[in-house]
Amino acid sequence: MSDSHEVPEDGQTPGIEPRFLTLEDVAGYLNVSVPQVYSLVRSRELPAVKIGGRGVWRVDREQLDAYIKRLHEETDEWARDHPLNPRG
Repeated sequence: MSDSHEVPEDGQTPGIEPRFLTLEDVAGYLNVSVPQVYSLVRSRELPAVKIGGRGVWRVDREQLDAYIKRLHEETDEWARDHPLNPRG
Protein backbone atom coordinates (compact mmCIF):
# COMPACT_ATOMS: atom_id res chain seq x y z
CA MET A 1 0.00 0.00 0.00
CA SER A 2 1.33 3.45 -0.94
CA ASP A 3 1.41 6.36 1.48
CA SER A 4 -0.43 9.32 -0.10
CA HIS A 5 2.19 11.68 1.37
CA GLU A 6 5.16 10.12 -0.42
CA VAL A 7 7.13 12.41 -2.72
CA PRO A 8 7.67 11.02 -6.23
CA GLU A 9 11.24 10.26 -7.30
CA ASP A 10 11.37 13.35 -9.53
CA GLY A 11 10.40 15.57 -6.57
CA GLN A 12 7.38 16.96 -8.44
CA THR A 13 3.89 17.07 -7.00
CA PRO A 14 1.45 15.62 -9.53
CA GLY A 15 -0.85 18.23 -11.04
CA ILE A 16 1.23 21.20 -9.86
CA GLU A 17 3.51 23.10 -12.22
CA PRO A 18 6.83 23.99 -10.57
CA ARG A 19 7.53 27.69 -10.11
CA PHE A 20 11.28 27.23 -10.54
CA LEU A 21 12.71 25.52 -13.61
CA THR A 22 16.08 23.84 -14.09
CA LEU A 23 18.42 25.13 -16.76
CA GLU A 24 17.63 21.92 -18.66
CA ASP A 25 13.90 22.70 -18.49
CA VAL A 26 14.50 26.25 -19.75
CA ALA A 27 16.74 24.98 -22.56
CA GLY A 28 14.02 22.59 -23.69
CA TYR A 29 11.35 25.29 -23.47
CA LEU A 30 13.43 27.76 -25.52
CA ASN A 31 14.76 25.03 -27.85
CA VAL A 32 18.38 26.02 -27.17
CA SER A 33 21.30 24.28 -25.45
CA VAL A 34 21.90 24.20 -21.70
CA PRO A 35 25.21 26.11 -22.13
CA GLN A 36 23.27 28.87 -23.92
CA VAL A 37 20.85 29.13 -21.00
CA TYR A 38 23.76 29.11 -18.54
CA SER A 39 25.32 31.99 -20.48
CA LEU A 40 22.05 33.96 -20.35
CA VAL A 41 21.86 33.38 -16.59
CA ARG A 42 25.50 34.23 -15.89
CA SER A 43 25.28 37.42 -18.00
CA ARG A 44 22.16 38.34 -15.98
CA GLU A 45 20.12 38.66 -19.17
CA LEU A 46 17.84 35.93 -17.77
CA PRO A 47 17.40 36.36 -14.00
CA ALA A 48 17.90 33.20 -11.94
CA VAL A 49 18.62 32.13 -8.38
CA LYS A 50 20.99 29.64 -6.82
CA ILE A 51 19.23 27.30 -4.42
CA GLY A 52 20.64 24.98 -1.79
CA GLY A 53 24.09 24.21 -0.48
CA ARG A 54 25.41 23.16 -3.87
CA GLY A 55 23.97 26.30 -5.44
CA VAL A 56 21.99 24.79 -8.30
CA TRP A 57 20.57 27.34 -10.72
CA ARG A 58 16.82 27.74 -11.03
CA VAL A 59 14.83 30.13 -13.20
CA ASP A 60 11.54 31.50 -11.92
CA ARG A 61 8.79 30.80 -14.47
CA GLU A 62 7.61 34.44 -14.19
CA GLN A 63 11.13 35.68 -15.00
CA LEU A 64 11.26 33.37 -18.01
CA ASP A 65 7.91 34.71 -19.24
CA ALA A 66 9.14 38.31 -18.77
CA TYR A 67 12.36 37.47 -20.65
CA ILE A 68 10.40 36.03 -23.58
CA LYS A 69 8.12 39.09 -23.60
CA ARG A 70 11.21 41.35 -23.76
CA LEU A 71 12.56 39.31 -26.67
CA HIS A 72 9.28 39.75 -28.54
CA GLU A 73 9.33 43.51 -27.91
CA GLU A 74 12.99 43.85 -28.96
CA THR A 75 12.39 41.77 -32.09
CA ASP A 76 9.32 43.82 -33.00
CA GLU A 77 11.28 47.06 -32.55
CA TRP A 78 14.15 45.71 -34.65
CA ALA A 79 11.75 44.64 -37.42
CA ARG A 80 10.16 48.12 -37.45
CA ASP A 81 13.60 49.75 -37.67
CA HIS A 82 14.75 47.37 -40.43
CA PRO A 83 11.85 46.95 -42.85
CA LEU A 84 12.16 44.63 -45.80
CA ASN A 85 12.93 46.37 -49.07
CA PRO A 86 9.91 46.02 -51.29
CA ARG A 87 10.75 44.55 -54.68
CA GLY A 88 9.74 46.91 -57.41
